[in-house]
Amino acid sequence: MCALFGFLDYGKHVPWKVLQKLIQALANASEVRGHHATGIAYNRADRLSIFKRPKPAHKLHFRIPEGTAAVSGHTRLTTQGSQKHNYNNHPFRGHAGIDFALAHNGVLYNDELLRSQLHLPDTQIETDSYIAVQLIESQHELTFDSLRYAAEQVRGYFSFTILDNRNNLFFVKGESPLYLIHFPSLGLYVYSSTKEIMTAAFKQIPARFPKYEVIEVKEGELLRIAPDGKITRSSYTVQDDYSIYGNRWYGLGSSFYNLEKAVPTGCSDDSDYLILIELAGYYGVDPEDIRYMRDMGYSYDDMLY
Repeated sequence: MCALFGFLDYGKHVPWKVLQKLIQALANASEVRGHHATGIAYNRADRLSIFKRPKPAHKLHFRIPEGTAAVSGHTRLTTQGSQKHNYNNHPFRGHAGIDFALAHNGVLYNDELLRSQLHLPDTQIETDSYIAVQLIESQHELTFDSLRYAAEQVRGYFSFTILDNRNNLFFVKGESPLYLIHFPSLGLYVYSSTKEIMTAAFKQIPARFPKYEVIEVKEGELLRIAPDGKITRSSYTVQDDYSIYGNRWYGLGSSFYNLEKAVPTGCSDDSDYLILIELAGYYGVDPEDIRYMRDMGYSYDDMLY
């Protein structure tokens, strides 16, 4: 599990100190989905800044500059690429005609294959998520077209957020959760991976907030919030032939493994659990950890992470 969080303040009605408390509260609440590393991206005078460290959110103290209009954040549960090397942590910096920062919630399994097939540059970054940055960069522009290209090339479980250095905030919604709300009277958008994270975050803030509306973002959608708060939408084709939940094909390196073969006869009620036990070793996960998470009441989606 990882988490995405952030805001876009186009109304300029919320005091800077409240926004600073908001981003810290969102980060702290998001720690429930990832505690190995935490990072945020924001702009100051059209210059993109990224601050990230291999620490849980509650051990970091974020100080965003006064006047910051947008922040894109991430808490990480490491799956590929040690968090001890800070370049493996999110958000990642990219350039496609404009500087941008990308954060990812999920797991991608064809990053090495894409890098080889498309002759993308080698990189010291070991995290699977970074392939999305490279795919966008290969299109030389940050647009719905380049985001669509990236979303349709990758295979796995994802939602992406992208913040450019002009305070345009993009969302690429895959199977990973995303919760986006809008305070029309404040001119403020706030997002997190789940509603529960959002609720927990606002409980940490003493300031009172007015009513909000939920902005629905469906799987297969691309959404852009401009600096003036205007929303535009587009879409990409969801690749059902490699869907995690569709045909149960998972990527293992550059090959595919049919999980139906992994389910013992007569155990259909526990098939999802047995699949995870079977696959744990391929991802460097101790099967006992899967059993422990199940005993603790984790959902299948959470155990899949």
